[in-house]
Amino acid sequence: GGRKGGRASLPESPQARLSSLSLLGRPASWVVADFGCGDCTLARSVRNRVHCFDVVALDPRVTVCDMAQVPLEAASVDVAVFCLALMGTNLCEILEEANRVLRVGGTLLVAEVASRFVDLRAFLGALAQLGFRLVSKDVSDSHFYTLELRKEGPPRRGAGGAGTGKTPAGLALRPCLYKRR
Repeated sequence: GGRKGGRASLPESPQARLSSLSLLGRPASWVVADFGCGDCTLARSVRNRVHCFDVVALDPRVTVCDMAQVPLEAASVDVAVFCLALMGTNLCEILEEANRVLRVGGTLLVAEVASRFVDLRAFLGALAQLGFRLVSKDVSDSHFYTLELRKEGPPRRGAGGAGTGKTPAGLALRPCLYKRR
């Protein structure tokens, strides 16, 4: 249908922006994990192999699973994507899982509703504790922020690692206002 193709090409679509800005120019051989992939917009718009994960299957390509436990080997992907997908109370575990499946030097791409960020600097500080260093950010759009980070190493959390409940301070996002009833 023409409508679906038209929607993906709108400039305000964060999915379109992520694929065009952040994956163009990267090797087609790079493997991508799309956490919270929705209807697989990203997978349809790039040549890369994309592992599509979500809690519901809106497309046959989706692997339905908990985002904190995706069925991928450690260090098996080059890019992890969260496009409007930083949901749930286990944000820390989900980002640790992205760290686990990313190779060192791999890329974490985040596009999120701007109004959800309580304190962007504190959020980036929390991501640094989880092993990710900021490469670039685009906060010029009033609706969506896009962040590109690089995996430097494993999360620097208490000796207990995942599941210790020690979420870094600053790893906080407001609820999505547009989903409120």
